[in-house]
Amino acid sequence: MPQLLIVLLAGVAAGALNSVGGGGSFLAFPVLVAAGLTPVTANAATTVALLPGVLASLWIYRNDLIPLQRTSTAVLTGMTVAGGALGAALLLLLPSASFETLVPGLLVFATLVLIFGRRIGRRVRATRTRTILLGQFVLAIYGGYFGGAVGLLMVAFWSVAAGLDPAKGNPLRIAQLAAAYLTATAIFLVASDVLDRPHELSVLIAGALVGGLTGAAVARKLPARVLRALVLTSAITVTAAYLAT
Repeated sequence: MPQLLIVLLAGVAAGALNSVGGGGSFLAFPVLVAAGLTPVTANAATTVALLPGVLASLWIYRNDLIPLQRTSTAVLTGMTVAGGALGAALLLLLPSASFETLVPGLLVFATLVLIFGRRIGRRVRATRTRTILLGQFVLAIYGGYFGGAVGLLMVAFWSVAAGLDPAKGNPLRIAQLAAAYLTATAIFLVASDVLDRPHELSVLIAGALVGGLTGAAVARKLPARVLRALVLTSAITVTAAYLAT
């Protein structure tokens, strides 16, 4: 019971963190590994368990979605779904170290872009839609494979490529996170062993649902400046915590 309680609390915190700024995977993943799951199984189970919380957050944000520059949201989501599926397949086929070695550098880069992205965006010409879609596809591959802070990476990329404000882009981030998680979850449920640990999985799902609904409901009422600060704080905290481990 103490172990399941820790998993539950990690789920609540991860769901809330994903709804506000991102990085929930970095809370859920190590807790599942500590509970006895192998790294690959814990990685897959994290994606499966956090999906309901992300979908709950998306329901709260459903009326706040805005398009990314001149890029169709439907096309952007299609690239996310395709990339997420490829990333999930790579997780089951390749050694986990392949992408994990890139995580620290990606997180530092994303944090710096979130800090200076608006200034950079004013000096950089609008990125072509093709480049935005290609970048989204690559990020979705990472999201399906590892998923840690992929939402933060998306917001950082959009802030430079399309000049999208991190606060205004939060609903779109959650929508794309849901798309990547959904396609990866479909693959993991069929091709991995995540269902072999039903107690940990179900408890983490319950916690993520509570955290996702609560976090999104609170974040939606916050002023843009406060939400922007929370996104940046989330990025800095997640990056520092990951580098410290």
